[in-house]
Amino acid sequence: MPLAAAEVERYNLNPSHHSLKRAFAMNRMRRLASVGASCLLLTVAAIAAPQKDNAKDKDDSRRPKITLKAQPTISMAPSRVVLTAELVGGANDYEEYYCPTVEWDWGDGTQSESTMDCEPYQEGKSEIKRRYTVQHVFRTGAFKVMFRLKRRDKAIAAATVSIQVRPGLREGGI
Repeated sequence: MPLAAAEVERYNLNPSHHSLKRAFAMNRMRRLASVGASCLLLTVAAIAAPQKDNAKDKDDSRRPKITLKAQPTISMAPSRVVLTAELVGGANDYEEYYCPTVEWDWGDGTQSESTMDCEPYQEGKSEIKRRYTVQHVFRTGAFKVMFRLKRRDKAIAAATVSIQVRPGLREGGI
């Protein structure tokens, strides 16, 4: 490996001299050791990063998924629609979903909200509610109904469903 001219000048040595080669090798080892420490830090950081992702993945596997269904989705006015929100999969004791505030946004300019009175949460013992069913009467129009689970006025889960209500006999339809 050829010696760099800057290294020769830096150590003020004869380029053919054996001590120059030794000095250059020592300097290179110091730089590699410094780079090695940086690489070690980067390697440790790269190994630690997936653990955060794994913790998030573990939390995501415990988090139930939310679905919202309407029956019927297309009807004649006035229409009484049954809406069912379900928490599917995940852990039965998922703390974030334990005893939430439930909000329904009917898509017609009205909303309703309810909060249950629950015992304090106990890991492994407390169970989340998995099914929320309500009825709502819709007049003519297209509506996007939203169901939200909230904790301290912050939405923690939501689902939507679209409903189409056509004019009926009572509303001037033929």
